[in-house]
Amino acid sequence: MFAVHLMAFYFAKLKEDQIKKVDRFLYHMRLSDETLVDIMTRFQAEMEKGLGKDTNPTASVKMLPTFVRAIPDGSENGEFLSLDLGGSKFRVLKVQVSQEGKQNVQMESQFYPTPNEIIRGNGTELFGYVADCLADFMRTRELTHKKLPLGFTFSFPCRQTKLDEGFLLSWTKKFKARGVQDTDVVNRLANAMKKHEDLDVDILSLVNDTVGTMMTCAYDDPGCEVGVIIGTGTNACYMEDMSNIELVEGDEGRMCINTEWGAFGDDGALEDIRTEFDRELDLGSLNPGKQLFEKMVSGLYMGELVRLILLKMAKVGLLFGGAKSSALHTKGKIETQHVAAMEKYKEGLANTREILVNLGLDPSESDCIAVQQVCTIVSFRSANLCAAALAAILTRLRENKKLARLRTTVGMDGTLYKIHPQYPKRLHKVVRRLVPNCDVRFLLSESGSTKGAAMVTAVACRVQAQRKQIDKVLALFQLTREQLIGVRDKMRTELEYGLKKKTHALATVKMLPTYVYGMPDGTEKGKFLALDLGGTNFRVLLVKIRSGRKSVRMYNKIFAIPLEIMQGTGEELFDHIVQCIADFLDYMGLKGAQLPLGFTFSFPCRQTCIDKGTLVGWTKGFKATDCEGEDVVDMLREAIKRRNEFDLDIVAIVNDTVGTMMTCGYEDPNCEIGLIAGTGSNVCYMEEMRNIELVEGDEGQMCINTEWGGFGDNGCIDDICTQYDKEVDEGSLNPGKQRYEKMTSGMYLGEIVRQILIDLTRQGLLFRGQISERLRTKSIFETKFLSQIESDRLALLQVRKILQQLGLDSTCEDSIVVKEVCGAVSRRAAQLCGAGLAAIVEKRREDQGLEHFKVTVGVDGTLYKLHPHFSRILQETVKELAPQCDVTFMLSEDGSGKGAALITAVAKRLQQQEKEN
Repeated sequence: MFAVHLMAFYFAKLKEDQIKKVDRFLYHMRLSDETLVDIMTRFQAEMEKGLGKDTNPTASVKMLPTFVRAIPDGSENGEFLSLDLGGSKFRVLKVQVSQEGKQNVQMESQFYPTPNEIIRGNGTELFGYVADCLADFMRTRELTHKKLPLGFTFSFPCRQTKLDEGFLLSWTKKFKARGVQDTDVVNRLANAMKKHEDLDVDILSLVNDTVGTMMTCAYDDPGCEVGVIIGTGTNACYMEDMSNIELVEGDEGRMCINTEWGAFGDDGALEDIRTEFDRELDLGSLNPGKQLFEKMVSGLYMGELVRLILLKMAKVGLLFGGAKSSALHTKGKIETQHVAAMEKYKEGLANTREILVNLGLDPSESDCIAVQQVCTIVSFRSANLCAAALAAILTRLRENKKLARLRTTVGMDGTLYKIHPQYPKRLHKVVRRLVPNCDVRFLLSESGSTKGAAMVTAVACRVQAQRKQIDKVLALFQLTREQLIGVRDKMRTELEYGLKKKTHALATVKMLPTYVYGMPDGTEKGKFLALDLGGTNFRVLLVKIRSGRKSVRMYNKIFAIPLEIMQGTGEELFDHIVQCIADFLDYMGLKGAQLPLGFTFSFPCRQTCIDKGTLVGWTKGFKATDCEGEDVVDMLREAIKRRNEFDLDIVAIVNDTVGTMMTCGYEDPNCEIGLIAGTGSNVCYMEEMRNIELVEGDEGQMCINTEWGGFGDNGCIDDICTQYDKEVDEGSLNPGKQRYEKMTSGMYLGEIVRQILIDLTRQGLLFRGQISERLRTKSIFETKFLSQIESDRLALLQVRKILQQLGLDSTCEDSIVVKEVCGAVSRRAAQLCGAGLAAIVEKRREDQGLEHFKVTVGVDGTLYKLHPHFSRILQETVKELAPQCDVTFMLSEDGSGKGAALITAVAKRLQQQEKEN
C-alpha cells in the first residue's frame, strides 16, 4: 500500500514539475483576466473603426454588412437548396422547411471533395466544379423539374452590396483560386450554372458560414443574435443596429454584421500578445501578416503551433532528451485532432504517447506530461482570446439595447469547438467571468452553416412575400399628385356650395358665418373672461389686454369634464360649466365682477349674430342630449340664472379656429386664415361679404368657420377612403359624419393605425400572428404614440418599449412595420390637410384678382405642434398645390383662450364705434 502511495506521490510531483517547466517556458502564452479585459477594449475599438465609413478602409476588423436583416420567426415554409464552400469538403443540401403546426426541417445532403488542384487553380474551374456538383445532386434526386431558391454559404471575407451579391476580398484557409478576388462570387456561380440548361435555380442569398450558424440556431431559439465559428478558421457575426452601420444607408432595424475577426491584430494591435511561435507560424503560412488572430485561435493552426513549441523545447533540451525526429521537423505533422486527443481527460496521456511515438519520438512519462501541458496552454489561450472578443460583442449588444443586464443566445459551430474535450467549458467560463452582466446561453448549431444558408434564403423568401403584402396595405395611403389635386378641387367646390343660399343645405362643408367682421388693430384693452370648451378639459381664463405695447396677460384654471357629463343631459353639462366658472371667480377673487365674456365653443354652430350660436351637431366624443338645434349661449345664460350667484356679459361665441386666427392676427396683420390640426381638424378664413349669400350686406369681410371636417360626408372622397377608414367610421359615435376629420385629425389617426395593425397581424405579418387583448381595445393606440414612434431621434428599441407599454410584444422587424404604418397614416393626414388648405388660399387669391398672393395662416393643435413631420408635409403640400401663393405658417399661442378674449375685445370696440356713429 505504501508503495502505491509513493508511486502516486512521485507521479504527482513529476507532473507538477513538468507543468511548472512548461509554464515557465510558455509564460507569454498565459493571459491574465486583466490582459483579457484589455483585449476586449481593443476589439471594441476595432469594431467601432470597422463600422465607420471613414475609418473602415484602414480597419483590420472589416465588420462587413451581410444584408441579412431578420432572423427566422417560425413561419418559414418551402423547399430550398444550399451550397457550402469553405472547408475541407464541399456540401450540397436540400432543405424542406415546413410549419404544420410546429417548426420542422428535413434535410438531404451530399459531400463532394475539394481537390487541391481545384481550390488552388483557376477561378473559372472552381465555380465550374461547384456547378457540376450541384447539377449531379439535383439530377440524382430528380429535382431538375423544380425552380428552387438557393442559399450559397461562402466562408471567405466578402464585401456585400446586397443579399445576393458579394465581392471576394481575400482567400483564407487553404484556398488560393486565381482571378476570383474583387469579383462577384454569386455572378461567377450563376454564369457557371448556365451550361446546365436543365437546372432552374435562383441564387437568393450569399451567406457567410458564421451567419449560417446564427440563423440555424435562431430557428430553434429566437433569442439567438450572435454566431461564432471556431473550427478550421474562426469568425463571429451579430445583429447590429442599422443606425450604427455607416456603410449602409438607412437607420431602421438591424442587420447582421460579419465581423471577420480573424484579421484582428493585422494592424499591430496584438503585437504585445504574440509570441515567437506565432511569428514563426505566420511566416510559414500562405498569407504572412494576415489573419493574425485566426492564427492564434483556429483549428487550422493550433496543431502547427504545438509542433513549433515542441521542436523548440526539444532543441533547448527540455523535451525528449534533446532528440528530434524528421516528422517533428515536418510542417503539418501535428493536427488539431491530435491536440484534442492529447487533452482528453482519462486517456490523454496514453494518446500523447501514441501520437509522439508515431512522430518517431521516444517520449518518457515526464515528456508526455509536458507535451500535454503545452497543448493545454495553446488551446486555453485560443479559448481565452475568443472569449475576450466575444465578450466585446456581447457588451456592444447590451449597450446598444441600453440594458443593465443582457439575456442572449450565441450560436456555436466549428470542429475545434465540437471535438476538443475542454474547449467549450473553458470558453463559456471565461466569457461569463468577463461579462458578469450578460446571461449567455451557448447553443450548438446542428447541420451548421449549410442549413443556415437555407434558413437565410427561407427568411428572404418570407420577408419578400410579407413585404409585398405590407406594401399593398401601405399603398392605400400613398396619394398621388393627381389625387391630391382632386381633393383640392372638390374642397373648392364644397366651399362654394356652402356659401350659396341654394346649395348651402346640401353642402358638407357648412361655411358658417361667425359675425366676426374685423381683426385686432392693437387698440384693444381691458379685462375679459374666456371660456374654452372643446375637449375632455374645460378652461376658464382671465385675460388682461393692454394697448400700445400689445401686451396680453392670462390666468387660467383647467377643470375636467367627466364622461358621464359629456354624454349626459345638456342641463347637467352647462350646470357643470357654471360650477367651474364659480370656482374660478372665487379662486381669482372676482365674484360679483361684471366682465365681458368670450365663449370658445369648438363645435359646429350656426350663428345669426356674434353672441348667438345654434349647435349643428356634437363632435369629438360629446353626446349631451337636448343641445343640438339649441342656442348654446342661451343655455349658458340659463345655467347662470339657475345658480343665481353672478351675472356675466356674454359678448361672443367663438370657434377655437377663429380664436387661433385672431391670436395670430394680433401679432401679424397678414394673418387671415386659422387652422386647427389637433384632436379635431378645422379651418376658418376672412371671406368677402359679397360671396356670403347667407348674410345680408356686400361690404367688407367676415370670418367664415368652414367646419371642413364634414367634407366627404356626401361620398365625394370615397375613392381615397380605405377599409380601415370605414372601420373607424363605423365604430365612431357619429357614423357617416365628419369623414374628412376622421382621416386627418388626432382623435382618429391612432385608431386607423390600430385597425391596420389588427389586419396585418391577422395576415400573420406582425406580432407572430397573435392579436393581443390590448390591441383589440378601441382607442388604445393614441395619436401621441404616432408622434413618439415617428420621432427621428427615437431608436427602434424605444419604439419597442412604447409597443410593450401597449401590451404588444414586438420584434425589431415588427417595430419597423409599425413605424412605417404610423408614417403612412400621418403623412396622408398632413397631405389631405394641405390639399384642403390649398383650396382656401387659391380661392382668396382668385377672389382678390391677384397673380401672387401673400398670406399668413395661424395654426394650433397638438398634431401640428407635436408630430415630428406633420407640419413639414402639410406645408410642402400647400406649396405644391398652390404655387402662386406665398404662405407663412405662424404658431398660435393659446388661440382658444387669448383668441376668445381678443374677439370679445374687437366686438366691444366695434359696438362702441357703432354707438358713437
